Amino acid sequence: MANAEKIMVTAEGYLDLENELNELKNVRRPQIIQAIKEARALGDLSENADYDAARDEQAQVESRIKELEYKLEHSEIIENKKKSHVGLGSKVVIKYDDGEEDEYMIVGSLEADPFNNRISNESPIGVAVMGKKQGDVVSVASPNGSYEVTIKEIK
Repeated sequence: MANAEKIMVTAEGYLDLENELNELKNVRRPQIIQAIKEARALGDLSENADYDAARDEQAQVESRIKELEYKLEHSEIIENKKKSHVGLGSKVVIKYDDGEEDEYMIVGSLEADPFNNRISNESPIGVAVMGKKQGDVVSVASPNGSYEVTIKEIK
């Protein structure tokens, strides 16, 4: 893997991934192992729904552990120290044509959560504002046609 994909995350996002991984390894995994042990003690495994459910859950947890380990191994923590231009990790206040203002944090796609105003650098607004500075008017491409927003503030 010479050109391993870099996953851009904030320090907060990296910590969330680590916490989830620790929870799965140190809490969920032992619980599932215990559930499998208890289901085995019940006897015939061929018709044991508890055993099948525990094994299915074990497979899901192990898969998620591998996924998290990959993401953590290939993560690059973003820190936007420059407040002059919008970049990953920037908080940006934008003003729409109708006068409404919104504040977004620009994050990597892994951490995007539009309901909490954390938008991906790959989203239409993210693409439009990346690298721009306060006061710039940018065009945002959308399925309903493009529209313009003004970058009011970069935090």
